[in-house]
Amino acid sequence: MRDIIMEYLYEGSKLPYQRFIKKSVPWTVSASELITYPNTSLGFHLGCFLLKYRFELQPKLENHDVFHVLTETGISVPEEIGMQYYLLGNGKRSIYGYAVILLGTLLYPDYIRYFSSTFKKGKKALPFHQLDFSKLLQQSISRFKTTFLIH
Repeated sequence: MRDIIMEYLYEGSKLPYQRFIKKSVPWTVSASELITYPNTSLGFHLGCFLLKYRFELQPKLENHDVFHVLTETGISVPEEIGMQYYLLGNGKRSIYGYAVILLGTLLYPDYIRYFSSTFKKGKKALPFHQLDFSKLLQQSISRFKTTFLIH
């Protein structure tokens, strides 16, 4: 039931968030184009992630999928909440992130140790949440993770 509540809230908030809050320019690349990038690149790994889960890049929300790839976070509801904790630890501050963390913590108190560990991982990594990933898709994912201490 709690998964349904969180997914309902996400679906209801996604379009207003894209339209009124996110100021970024949508990317013009598709998953099928990303998998043509070098096998070691961030873009290739992003393309594989999208194809694995049968996702398409959501306009203005592309960084979210990059965060999944870099942090190796799954797509279950608790993992999505955990990723928001990771990003908070990494310095990302947003009303949307705070809302997910608040509701997620209330609905998933049994995951508090997982949330705490992801927060700590985000704190240990150098800040990367603010980067323009559309310009970094050709970069080596392993070098990127090493440079930013993403484990």
